[in-house]
Amino acid sequence: MADIFYDPDADLAKLKNKKVAIIGYGSQGHAHALNLRDSGVQVVVGLREGSSSVAKAKEEGLEVRSIEEATAEGDIVMILAPDQVQRSLYAEQIEPNLKPDAAIFFAHGFNIRYDYIQPSAGHDICLVAPKGPGHKVRATYESGYGTPAIIAVEQDASGEAWELTKAYAKGLGATRAGVIKTTFTEETETDLFGEQAVLCGGVSHLIQAGFETLTEAGYQPEIAYFEVCHELKLIVDLINEGGITKQRWSCSDTAEYGDYVSGPRVVTDQTKSAMRDILSDIQDGTFAKRFIADQDAGAPEFTQLREKGEAHPIEQVGRELRKMFSWNQAADDYQEGHAQR
Repeated sequence: MADIFYDPDADLAKLKNKKVAIIGYGSQGHAHALNLRDSGVQVVVGLREGSSSVAKAKEEGLEVRSIEEATAEGDIVMILAPDQVQRSLYAEQIEPNLKPDAAIFFAHGFNIRYDYIQPSAGHDICLVAPKGPGHKVRATYESGYGTPAIIAVEQDASGEAWELTKAYAKGLGATRAGVIKTTFTEETETDLFGEQAVLCGGVSHLIQAGFETLTEAGYQPEIAYFEVCHELKLIVDLINEGGITKQRWSCSDTAEYGDYVSGPRVVTDQTKSAMRDILSDIQDGTFAKRFIADQDAGAPEFTQLREKGEAHPIEQVGRELRKMFSWNQAADDYQEGHAQR
C-alpha cells in the first residue's frame, strides 16, 4: 500500500519564519500563492517584467517582485513555469539568486527527472503535485476540503525535506484530502504516460476515430458528436465517483454487455504493445528530447500538430452544436479566449 499522509501527519509550523517564492502565477501559481497565504504562510510572487499577471496578483493583495528578487527572498522557491521554460528560467534568473540553503520545489518532476535542471548539493529538492487544475485546487481549499496531491523528495540536504514538503502540502490544503508519497521518477513517468496513452492522447484520438467511423457511414455529424464526445463526461464522472464498476452498473445492461464484448476489440494486445512503446520512450528520455528539441526550435511540430487537431471536423461540429444548447453557454467565451491566445 502507498504511504498516504493527512493533516495530522504534517506540521505547518515548519513553514514559520520562512518565505515561499512562487515563480509564476498561472493556473497552479495563483492557487499555490493564495492557498499558502490563507494558511498563514509568507508568500511572494515572482513574475517577469510586463507580465499581465502582475496586476492580478496585486489585486489579491499578494506581494509581487521580479523573478530575481522573489528568488532572493525565498527560503522555499516553487517553480511553476511551463516545463519547456523552466531550464532557461532556472539558469538565468533563479539559480544566480538562490539563497545557499533554499529549498527548490516543483509541481512536476520533468526537469529534474531528465536532468534539464541540476541544482547544487546544498538545496532540498522537493515535489508537491496537486492532482487537479489550479482553479480546482483553489476552489476545494476555499470550500474547506482539498485536492489530493503526490509528494516526493529528490534531495534532502537539510535533513528536514520530507517534513518541509508535507508542511507545504498542508498549506496548500492537500493533506485535507490526502497526499501520496512517490518519487520524482515515478511521478514524471506515470504522469506523462497517463497524459499520452489515456487521458489526452488516448481519449482524444478515440473520440476522433469514433466520430469519423459514424460520419463516414452516413450518420449525422451532430448525432455522432453526442454519442462519442458529449456523453463522455457523464461516463467519466461515474468512474470518478465509484470506479469502472459504478459506471457499468449505472449504464443499461445493453451498454454494459457491449462494454465487455466490444471494448477488447478496440483496446487490443496491439494497443497495449503501443502503450508499452510509449512508456519506453518516456522512461529512456526519447519523448523528453523530442519535445524540448521542438520547443527550442520554435515549436514547429507542436504548432503543426495543434493546427491539424483543431481542423478536425468534430471541432467545427462541436463549436456550432454547443452554441445551440443551453447546457454550455460558456462555449462562446472559451472559443473567443482560445482564438486570442
